[in-house]
Amino acid sequence: MAPALRLCALALALLPVAVAAQDVAGDCRQYTNRSCEECLKNVTCLWCASSRRCVEYPVRRILPPADLCELRSARWGVCWVNFEALIIAMSVVGGTLLIMLGVCCCCCCKKKSKKPDKDDERAAREREKRRVRQEERRAEMKSRHDEIRRKYGLFKEENPYAKFEN
Repeated sequence: MAPALRLCALALALLPVAVAAQDVAGDCRQYTNRSCEECLKNVTCLWCASSRRCVEYPVRRILPPADLCELRSARWGVCWVNFEALIIAMSVVGGTLLIMLGVCCCCCCKKKSKKPDKDDERAAREREKRRVRQEERRAEMKSRHDEIRRKYGLFKEENPYAKFEN
């Protein structure tokens, strides 16, 4: 039963809002065949310059429908900007912002890739240490093998004809 009471209370609370919205629509129609400035003093009104009508702005839709008023004739907020120019201007500004955002992202990514970070530097240092250790081990093993070859007389001289020169 409590949800039903809440629903009734909500309906009673919204009733004055609905009545006020009907009054506002009536307020907009009274400025028909007058001036654009008078119509647009009320922010809920839309002025149609071609038919000189003042109508309530259709808030459920972003743009006024064509049967209400053409975009090039529709005025809202100020009389000197029509919806067609507003859409073009907003598109240009939005596109410019998107391009600027893309350029900024590309620039940031390029700068980050040029400068190696700490992980890359650490990995390079470790790679270099491993390479140096491997070369040391390789040189040590070569000297051991050469020592064993000398011990057993298997050492290969660099020039095999050197022993015949004396």
